[in-house]
Amino acid sequence: MYTAEGKKIVATDKAPKAIGPYSQAISTTQAIFTAGQIGLDPKTMELVEGGVEAQTRQVLTNLKNVLESEDSGLNFVVKTTVFLQDMADFAKMNAVYAEFFPENPPARSTVQVAGLPKGALVEIDCIALLSPVRGD
Repeated sequence: MYTAEGKKIVATDKAPKAIGPYSQAISTTQAIFTAGQIGLDPKTMELVEGGVEAQTRQVLTNLKNVLESEDSGLNFVVKTTVFLQDMADFAKMNAVYAEFFPENPPARSTVQVAGLPKGALVEIDCIALLSPVRGD
């Protein structure tokens, strides 16, 4: 249900629960704005093993699940921001990222940061449009 301000809090158990005072995503009548996702397994709330590739795969799966809970999906993503602990991991992250956005990829910014929650190697957030045919 949308608040008087026109926003809806998004929560799904198919992605990690928020580990702080924030929402997994906020949906408006036209778009969904996700919080940053790190490579947490939603069942264990632990970082997946396997380095930046495995973490990137888990991050994008988590984002996909959040988006799909609101009648959106990766094909509706218009912008992502990628935060890397080490820019030397860019090529590995980028190869996995390309698997999830094989055609018409969204606009993207990628930055190196001093640190990420739980010692994660990568964090990604996104903005996506909502499907024009919704189940609300």
